[in-house]
Amino acid sequence: MALGGNPVFRSKNYREQTRAGGATGAATTTTAQPMSAQALQDLYSQPSASPQQTGRMTYADVINKTMLSLGLVLIGAAIGWQLPMLMIVGALVGLVLGLVNAFKREPSPILIMLYAGFEGLFLGGLSGVFEGMYPGIALQAVLATFSVFAVTLVLYRSGKYRATPKMTRMFMIAMIGYGLFSLLNFGLMMFGAIDGMFGLRSGWIGLAIGAFAVLLATYSLVLDFTNISEGVRRGAPVKAAWSAAFGLTVTLIWLYVEILRILAILRGDD
Repeated sequence: MALGGNPVFRSKNYREQTRAGGATGAATTTTAQPMSAQALQDLYSQPSASPQQTGRMTYADVINKTMLSLGLVLIGAAIGWQLPMLMIVGALVGLVLGLVNAFKREPSPILIMLYAGFEGLFLGGLSGVFEGMYPGIALQAVLATFSVFAVTLVLYRSGKYRATPKMTRMFMIAMIGYGLFSLLNFGLMMFGAIDGMFGLRSGWIGLAIGAFAVLLATYSLVLDFTNISEGVRRGAPVKAAWSAAFGLTVTLIWLYVEILRILAILRGDD
């Protein structure tokens, strides 16, 4: 059973794509007819089929689409860095596109790329504001984000960090609690009930919550890796690679924002 923490991978859309791939593979197996020795030799002599030819998702396909998505985030971030007033637009449009992509039955490459671009506007504006307050913080956050990603991937590949049903249930409960706290904090800040740049997420409490959120994001990465592996193993259609790339992009953006917030709290206490 595939485990999913990222809403993209838990969506009905991604599950149906994965099941459809496995079902197609099974049908092909049951209807195959015996082949002659010469036919088998000719088959083995042919070059390897590409993902487009097989119609199946591969790791290379997921990597390529993820790199494209992250590249668009960087382009949007470069624009947002120069025009920080676009940060709000990027945040609002990115949120809407994120929800649309997460629950869309079929992945839309155009909508996924638009999401990456608008989220880039938000990240660029946010990073530019913090960079003006704490020089060097943006580079620190980028390096820390990809360091966490690399370590998580290495631990996952080594088998030392795996998703389990019990841990995933605990993760979902923690995510609900974190989401409710974030909404409460945002509401209190909007109505002026609390002061400060981060509201309740200031000082040592903010650092503790930030560290907790980073742990949640790393486990979300493990769930992303698990669902991608399951999709490849079960022969998910090649279009599912876009859903996988979108899911990874969402998690990495979340991780970056949390690390940026932690660094800002630490730098603000200097």
